[in-house]
Amino acid sequence: MEMKTSPKSIVWGVQENKIEVVVKALERGIDVNTQDESGKSLLLIATQADNRAMVELLLQHGADVNLQDSHHDSAFLYAGAAGQRSFLQLFLKHGARFDVYNRYNGTALIPACERGHVETVRLLANTSGFPIDHVNRLGWTALMEAVVLGDGGARYIEIVQILVDAGCDTLISDKDGVFSLQHAKQLGYTEIVKILQIGKN
Repeated sequence: MEMKTSPKSIVWGVQENKIEVVVKALERGIDVNTQDESGKSLLLIATQADNRAMVELLLQHGADVNLQDSHHDSAFLYAGAAGQRSFLQLFLKHGARFDVYNRYNGTALIPACERGHVETVRLLANTSGFPIDHVNRLGWTALMEAVVLGDGGARYIEIVQILVDAGCDTLISDKDGVFSLQHAKQLGYTEIVKILQIGKN
């Protein structure tokens, strides 16, 4: 088999943004869900490189947005954590599953809240069927991460408001039985405290 039609070559083609190499490999039957040595799918590689054209090409050929690598990252989960809203919109249209979790047993929404990706949070929190109150392995919801791991600034105030407006359960405590409102008070996040008091279930 010629190198240009091998699984290794299509991985290289995606990594190096060689569209023509990837197209030829796909036309000759190389699996669009080929993974590299660490289990990264072609789509995950392209997503991590923020390569829109490659992502769209792979999706057109049926790439699995939920395929996970050895660290439990998938293209969909990574895009959530990285705040790649436009990619998330694409992945939602191509079969993104909400019951495939990252290495912390978390959703795409939880790290988006932690990292302050406002528009990503807005999209996922308002996506029909998305598990907004999912609890990860640490015992935290998206709301809890926004409060505890955020800095209480404008982005996190907006994220908390989005989650509350989307109907999140404010009365899910952490593993120690402490609620998001209590954490916000202890941290001195006055504006977040106001939102949580108004939105308290």
